Amino acid sequence: MTHFQNLGKPSILKWVSVYFVESQLKTPFLEMGSLHFAQRQNPRLYRTKRSVVTENCDGKEVAKFPPSTLKEAQAALLEYLHSTRSIPFVDAENMSKNSPHFLRKLLEKVKIVNDVGSSMSRFLRYHPINEFEPFFESLGMKPCEYTPLLPRDLMFLSDDYLLLENYRVLCEYGIERSKIGNIYKKAVQVFQHEFGVLPLKLQAYQELGLSQSFMTKIVVCSPCLLIGDVDMKFIKVLEILRSAGFDYAWIKEHLSEQDSYNWSMILRVLNFFSKMGCSSELHGLISQHPGLLFEGSGDRTLSLIAFLLKFGLPMDQISSMFLQFPEIQAGQFVSNLIKCFLFLHEIEMEQNEIGKIVCSYPILLGSSMLKKTNSLLSNLNVGKKRLCKYIQENPQEMGKWGLGTKVGPLPSSEEDLESQRLKMKFFLNLGYGQNPKRMEKAVKTFRGRGGELQERFDCIVNAGLDREDVSEMVSVSPQILNQSNAVIQSKIDILVNELGYPISSLVSFPSYLSYTTQRVRLRLAMYNWLKDHKKVAPDLALSTIVACTDKVFLSQYVNHHSSGPQVLQYLKTFRHPCALLITIDFKVRPS
Repeated sequence: MTHFQNLGKPSILKWVSVYFVESQLKTPFLEMGSLHFAQRQNPRLYRTKRSVVTENCDGKEVAKFPPSTLKEAQAALLEYLHSTRSIPFVDAENMSKNSPHFLRKLLEKVKIVNDVGSSMSRFLRYHPINEFEPFFESLGMKPCEYTPLLPRDLMFLSDDYLLLENYRVLCEYGIERSKIGNIYKKAVQVFQHEFGVLPLKLQAYQELGLSQSFMTKIVVCSPCLLIGDVDMKFIKVLEILRSAGFDYAWIKEHLSEQDSYNWSMILRVLNFFSKMGCSSELHGLISQHPGLLFEGSGDRTLSLIAFLLKFGLPMDQISSMFLQFPEIQAGQFVSNLIKCFLFLHEIEMEQNEIGKIVCSYPILLGSSMLKKTNSLLSNLNVGKKRLCKYIQENPQEMGKWGLGTKVGPLPSSEEDLESQRLKMKFFLNLGYGQNPKRMEKAVKTFRGRGGELQERFDCIVNAGLDREDVSEMVSVSPQILNQSNAVIQSKIDILVNELGYPISSLVSFPSYLSYTTQRVRLRLAMYNWLKDHKKVAPDLALSTIVACTDKVFLSQYVNHHSSGPQVLQYLKTFRHPCALLITIDFKVRPS
């Protein structure tokens, strides 16, 4: 906790902001005492249109053809690829049967005369195709995925002999053709190995005791293992998991072919579990929550550990938290925890109090998907100060404020009841009791504790006004009592000593106290300038100058002088425009 108290507010808020902004595009790497981010490749975004036949991610609609037409077209394409282009029959057949998008696009270009097959063959004779398109599509890639990967200066597969060689090595190893595209997207370097290199890399892993069936799954998930030397961190992860009682079948089951795995990061997670003293419970922990290890290659888990360490939570307590981890995805847990932290910050809870709650109730916060702050304040019918105190006394209640739950007002405390009593007493003394609706409206208008009403009322009286006049002012504009004594005194001082108005002007225009001092100063400075240039009446009331909207002020006053808008913009650059001696040297155009 001492660590957290020494942690400045900007530091933890900056870290949280970085996490939310970058968590979708970056993977955090945790080292003791710091958090680093490694860039992932940014995903490409494509506009999609509704296709007649299939989802078309490149935004172009594809015409619909009857099955018989497609079958004849497949046969013609197979004949062309195998007989004319000398592509092995098995590969040519796979390309013709598993590239429906390419085939439909091709058919759209062919003028059908007599039958589809002969028309297609005639077209292909004079219009060679880019063979990489049906090839990549037959490997399980969508057009929007392979289009950026197409070679710029090649059309024929035979020109990229290394691609074909490594593709055939993977096929012969037992990897399904429809999954090889996934490998190509994740690690194109695998298909750039010289002859004989890829088989040696696969053999190296098998010599370490990994079966071919296991490696076929691993290669699809982590093709980067086939780049460079044997990944010893991957081997170390397997050793730790095997020693913890997990077999290869369990590991295969929990790996997704759609994800890419960073085994270095997974090893970091396992090492942290070891440092936290979870080695003996590792099997139970990981078997119940495999996402802690494999979800995002463990980056969510590392982010969670980093977050708690920044609050000064000891390793043994972090370990205890993991052993009680709820049935929830690790990423969702981290997101919930950080959102709860931001909620406590938004209601202006003291930093050390936030630290106490985060360190004492991480499971509660990580399991709670809170409503938005404004919604909670409204539903609970409470101010930030009261809510902070309530949460500090009843932190478990936060678990009842999740999305989809009905949240009612907090029960009134003795302090609230006393504040309400003082409000009612104050307004009754002003004569509101004769009009219940007016009383209700006034009570709702006033924000703050009831005991502050009389103090602010007396503050206005002490400025030099009669009590009866101030009572009338509050009746007309009860919102003027929503400001602190210091703010009220400051605005009255500006009115009298800076702007030169008598205190009695408040009686006819009590709403003056509701406007910002910047607005009042700017309006008066502009009015004085216009008055000096004889563009406005010299005796306008304060309410006329201040209360009108910006649009009306511009049209009825500022624009009456050709340089008015320019002067107004100039005055806006000053904090106290009324304190200026308005001797602005503008070249005034004839008006």
